[in-house]
Amino acid sequence: MKHGKAPDPNAIHPIAGYDKEIHVKPTIQNPNITVGDFTYIADSEFESHVTNFYPWSRDKLIIGKFCQIATGVEFIMNDANHQMSAVSTFPFYTLDGWDMEAPSAADMPFKGNTVIGNDVWIGQNAVILPGVNIGDGAIIGANSVVGSNISPYTIVAGNPAKVIRKRFDEELIDLLLRFKWWDKSITEINELIPILTCSDLEKVREELKAKL
Repeated sequence: MKHGKAPDPNAIHPIAGYDKEIHVKPTIQNPNITVGDFTYIADSEFESHVTNFYPWSRDKLIIGKFCQIATGVEFIMNDANHQMSAVSTFPFYTLDGWDMEAPSAADMPFKGNTVIGNDVWIGQNAVILPGVNIGDGAIIGANSVVGSNISPYTIVAGNPAKVIRKRFDEELIDLLLRFKWWDKSITEINELIPILTCSDLEKVREELKAKL
C-alpha cells in the first residue's frame, strides 16, 4: 500500500489534494454509460466529454477497466448524426416552427454502441466517433479522430486515425488477452506490477506463460 492507502475504485480523487484527475466510475449519472474500475480522466468531471447523448438515445458508451483518458478527449454518440438519405441534412424536426416530424429510425445513421476495452490509453484531444470498438491495450494518439474499430494492443494516430504499429508480437498479445490482468484482485495486481511495468518483454512473455 502506497502512503498507507489501498487502491479504491470508488474514490473519486485518486491523487490526494488534486482534483483535476478523477476515477470516472463513481461519478457516472447517465445509465447508458458503463465504466470499469480505476479508469480515470485528466479532468474534474467526465460526462461533458460525452456529447449528443440524450434520454432517448439508443446507444451506450461502455468503457473497460484501467483506461487512461487524457484531457480534452470527446466521445461523440450516434445522435450527432443527421439524416443523410435526403437532399438536405438540416434537422428541421428538432427546431421550433418547422413542419417536419422526426425521420424514422431507419433513415438515421446508427452505428451501435461505442465500446472501449481495458487498459486503453486515449491521448489528449482525441475524438472517438459513434459505434467505434477499441480493443484492450490500444493506444490512441493525441488529436486523433477514431472512426473505425481498433484491434487490441494497436497504436493509432491521425485524422482519420490510422494504424502506426502493433505494440507487441501476436504471441504476446494473445498471452495478455488470455491473462486479463485487469480482472485480477487488487492484491494480485499489486503483486503483478513488476511484470506489468517490465520493459524486458521476453521476461514478461515467460512469466505470463508460467501463470496461464
